[in-house]
Amino acid sequence: MNNDVDAIRILVVDDERDIREGSERILKRIGFIVHIADRGDVALKVVKEVHPAIVLLDLKMPGMDGMEVLEHIRQMDEGILVIVITGYATVETAIMAMKQGAYDFIPKPFEPDQLRIVVNRAAEKIRLTRDARKLEEEKTRTLSDLDTEKSRIRTIIESLPDGVLVTNASGKVVLINPSCKQLLNLDPDMGPGRQIEDYVPDETLSKLVMEISKGKHVDYGDIPDHEFNLATDTYLRARAQPVLGERKECLGAVLNFVDISTMKVLDRLKSEFVAKVSHELRSPLSTIHEQLAMVIGDLVNSAPQQDHHILTRAKEKTQGMISLIGDLLDLSRIEEGIICHEPKSIRLDDLLTNIVDFLSSRAAASSQSLALNLPPQPLPEITADPLALESIFGNLITNAINYTQEGGRIRVDVDMAGINIRVKVVDNGFGMAEKHLDKIFDRFYRVKDDRTRYITGTGLGLPIVKGLVDSLGGIIEVESTPGEGSTFTVLLPAQNA
Repeated sequence: MNNDVDAIRILVVDDERDIREGSERILKRIGFIVHIADRGDVALKVVKEVHPAIVLLDLKMPGMDGMEVLEHIRQMDEGILVIVITGYATVETAIMAMKQGAYDFIPKPFEPDQLRIVVNRAAEKIRLTRDARKLEEEKTRTLSDLDTEKSRIRTIIESLPDGVLVTNASGKVVLINPSCKQLLNLDPDMGPGRQIEDYVPDETLSKLVMEISKGKHVDYGDIPDHEFNLATDTYLRARAQPVLGERKECLGAVLNFVDISTMKVLDRLKSEFVAKVSHELRSPLSTIHEQLAMVIGDLVNSAPQQDHHILTRAKEKTQGMISLIGDLLDLSRIEEGIICHEPKSIRLDDLLTNIVDFLSSRAAASSQSLALNLPPQPLPEITADPLALESIFGNLITNAINYTQEGGRIRVDVDMAGINIRVKVVDNGFGMAEKHLDKIFDRFYRVKDDRTRYITGTGLGLPIVKGLVDSLGGIIEVESTPGEGSTFTVLLPAQNA
């Protein structure tokens, strides 16, 4: 027999010796620990001493009868399963016993197999109850004991420079290290035991942690980092993840806090520097570009071919630098939140139609097809700056044209994805290896190989697109296969969707 059954104790209470001893022999043979009693008062003493899990109880006994014993047992321990033994096997007797809390009954006389079936059924219920209780205790203890555990792991957590906070499944904090208290400006003596909102002042983060703690997010990859500020110059980045048990059940959440105030200051200084330098360079470069254009126009017939080529290349380079400065200024404005100057309700299908019509001649110059596929039903409106949307989809479609071979195909597919409008820019062009996909939204990053090295660009177009999409509360994703093409997918929230 297994260990769970071996550990189950049974008390047989009957004034008939043959019933007591016969039941004892049968039950011991199948692995139970058996105690016996011939009277009700003796049975109650045994219950107090050995705490049996099952009691086989005769209803008809001299002195204290079975119903009275049953009532006392229920008062002592409701978890004990009482199986009534009765020679009066009527429906009324069984119902009365069940109402008093009996688990089951068996009529006299009974066969050994009848006894084994009834007792094994009760033993199975006890085993399942014990397993469920054990799992619940382990689940609770796993996280609650973190705060009192004197182990190497706890010592490591206490000494970490980053803030660490752990909650249980109900969102109550069960562990918080000193660094976390310092980062959140909490009292050093403030220990665990309260709800997450008592420790974290940011309402959005507290709500996210509660959702994670209750098992809403079990995929580690779908939980974004969260940034918030406690004071004017104090910024924290929080990363929250679920704590999963052996059976992948959610036990709670763990948060990691990092002070990013210095990074924010550096980013601001960098943006201010780039914006200042760009403004200072744009005017003289524009002047140089215009003067080169005038010189080239005046010398078109008189200057040697080599000189004309040099001047033309200089003009192209200045134009490239002016474009670069424009992109840098756009990025600076996006980072500072200076976008969507005039947000308004826009029909995206109309805007995309205009962009595709405008760029069709550029695609046709390379013998490429450019198609727009709109859904049969009108799209809901979105609220955004039209210039931002034109920049997003103009950049994506232009990139598709530039990175697709002559005779290639580009299409723009539009449909609804839940409450979002989904726009896919699909091409069958050069494509990209997987190693590039995580980097193409980084500034100045460009995919260079034998097919793309002659394509000019600043490497800032996609970072600008990403910044604009993020600012509109949207999402951008990319899929690509070398030699087969790329698909850029943009999701934007719609009005009243």
